[in-house]
Amino acid sequence: MTDPVAGTERAAAGAAPTVVVAGGGTAGHIEPALALADAVRRIRPDAKIVALGTARGLETTLVPERGYPLELIPPVPLPRKPTPELLRLPLKIRESVKRTREVLTRVGADVVVGFGGYVALPAYLAARGRVPIVVHEANKTAGLANKVGARFAARVAVAVPGTPLPGAEVVGIPLRRSITTLDRPALRAEARRHFGLDPDAPTLLVFGGSQGARSINEAVSGAAKELADAGIGVLHAHGPKNTLVVQEFPDAPAYVPVPYLERMDLAYAAADVVLCRSGAMTAAEVSAVGLPAVFVPLPIGNGEQALNAKPAVDAGAALLVNDADLTRATVADLVVPLVGDADRVAKMSAAAVGMGHREADEVLARMVLEAAGK
Repeated sequence: MTDPVAGTERAAAGAAPTVVVAGGGTAGHIEPALALADAVRRIRPDAKIVALGTARGLETTLVPERGYPLELIPPVPLPRKPTPELLRLPLKIRESVKRTREVLTRVGADVVVGFGGYVALPAYLAARGRVPIVVHEANKTAGLANKVGARFAARVAVAVPGTPLPGAEVVGIPLRRSITTLDRPALRAEARRHFGLDPDAPTLLVFGGSQGARSINEAVSGAAKELADAGIGVLHAHGPKNTLVVQEFPDAPAYVPVPYLERMDLAYAAADVVLCRSGAMTAAEVSAVGLPAVFVPLPIGNGEQALNAKPAVDAGAALLVNDADLTRATVADLVVPLVGDADRVAKMSAAAVGMGHREADEVLARMVLEAAGK
């Protein structure tokens, strides 16, 4: 087996580095990790990149689709509150760290990059003292895994100022090039044909994260008549485990329900306004493409989704609606008038321009390659 210390020495000598990314579970962890991987490949085409994940996460689909090898390790769930599961956590961590250390040794890791969550924690512990670590935190309030990893990381990158991690450097969130280089007006006609949307009607894009969101699904589909009466088309990703039955209205723009959006670039290009959750990656993407938003933060956790939405709301590029307040009446009274007001939409879109860090992927990639060289 390959010694990871020897691998680091090879990287310092200019040999092709091996970068291990740990960002499994949800799309919010996986997509920034893959955007970082793509950026590393652009800078160092000879780099070897390996992703860590678990058998139950979205990474089993998303990582192979992007052309990267995936190594599976046992998950380490991180409960937010004291539970019986917490008592079994040390044993689970020990087993996962052992398996992860075997992977790092076998692939000859030169650097480990973690994005938080239950894949990152065992990666940090397995790499500690053996392989340089780079931590990326997308939320203003750091999670447990990144709080641990930051204590012994070579570099700590964060998305927004004020994130309380030692040595934090603000870089933004790594996003796919298909998003950061998106020309929405140029792709508009193609995007609407792709989804079967009206080519000319003002269009609302709706999604609730990779798994969908019941409150969003019910509120927006419940207002289908009001949307149709206002001449608004809808592209609604309801989640692969959910179903959505929407009444059809003759002579109205199409209301198109889909389980999942494979082409987010086309979805953004097709839309005039988006109604969605405000996970860190989603908020960053929406701002990057200049799309006016109605953010509906997830009502659980430590309030990070409301914090993610705040910069866009403060800039006049987005509205914020609490999940408990999102109803059919809210969609009819707030969202429908917004989507139908072309001048207001244009002003909100202009307010979004310039927000965020479009080069975050390459900035982080250079940090990672520098850490690998050391």
